[in-house]
Amino acid sequence: MKIESAELYELTLPLKEPFAISGGVMRERRSLIVALHDGEGHVGYGESPPFELPFYSGETLASARDLLERVLLPRVIAKTFEQPEDVDAVLVPGVRGNRFARAGLETAAWDLEADRRRTGVAALVAERLGVSPAGSIQCGIALGIPDDRRSESLARSVEEAVHEGYRRVKIKVAPGWDVVPAQAVRQVLTGTEIPLTADANGAYEWPEHEPNLRGLDELGLLYLEQPLGPEELVGHARLGRLLRTPICLDETLHDAGWARQVIELEGPKVWNLKVHRVGGLTEAIRVYREATSYGAKLWAGTMPESGIGSQADLAMAALPGFVYPSDLEPSTRWYGRNVDVIKLVMGADGRMAVPSSSVGKLLDPGRFRAATKRLL
Repeated sequence: MKIESAELYELTLPLKEPFAISGGVMRERRSLIVALHDGEGHVGYGESPPFELPFYSGETLASARDLLERVLLPRVIAKTFEQPEDVDAVLVPGVRGNRFARAGLETAAWDLEADRRRTGVAALVAERLGVSPAGSIQCGIALGIPDDRRSESLARSVEEAVHEGYRRVKIKVAPGWDVVPAQAVRQVLTGTEIPLTADANGAYEWPEHEPNLRGLDELGLLYLEQPLGPEELVGHARLGRLLRTPICLDETLHDAGWARQVIELEGPKVWNLKVHRVGGLTEAIRVYREATSYGAKLWAGTMPESGIGSQADLAMAALPGFVYPSDLEPSTRWYGRNVDVIKLVMGADGRMAVPSSSVGKLLDPGRFRAATKRLL
């Protein structure tokens, strides 16, 4: 697989409504798109989706662009690789962290191989692991903190989600916005089989916020996601022994090395695996292997990405170790109708099909041109 040339784009998709988490508010989805060409008519697409400000990770959109242009893309252009894993190997030396930047390029290499082999990324990933990918995955919805910070507003959104068929409801929580809104949502879900989860994005401190976390622990959540800061390996392991509610790790799972430390600490056994957060599909496969050996239960998270980046998440979510509904939602949920460059669709049964073709075969060229600006 020779990478003859590459293009870099900035993609901007306006959100249908603002999405607020404990660390910040997003009003549009801006990300970087990498396109790799092999000179034989095949192309692979990948997405690098850090936020503009570093409230979720240390990376930003500007830092990812700089690293891609000056360091990462020159390492692969006019080079030949046997497989996508070899691309990952040349991106890591001398580059600490910067996983979102690496993921945009690395996932494009996987998609390029998929295009060359006339298949989808999910089939390639499953092939590496010796398993068969699922034909569809369960979808969960992630609901941000309402602008008016009223529990009634959140409850109405949950009612709509139940009507639309989502298989799991996740709400964002933070100190001062946790037990009361979660109780309101729990009332809406009473009598259904839809589980409730809460995601703090690392907003709590222990023991300062012990009353908040104890209150959430009484609500019968499926799991409590990332209550403490990303570096709190020991803190999450201890908290998992203090609360009845399973702890789910998100930002803490930087890569397979961090996963091994969680295992050594006998830490939480629910993991949110975001392909782009860990640096791409090659590293995601390494984390997956650690998870299955440990018995951790997986589900796929998103930033969210556009329909381009979501293809990598779908590929992982189709693996047998992903047992909980994933944060893969239809395009209309985030962007409204006829906006996303690849239309993601959820059926009335709350499931989304896993594509069997490469990104370029799914891409809407007109929408892509309208939503992107070429940078390189």
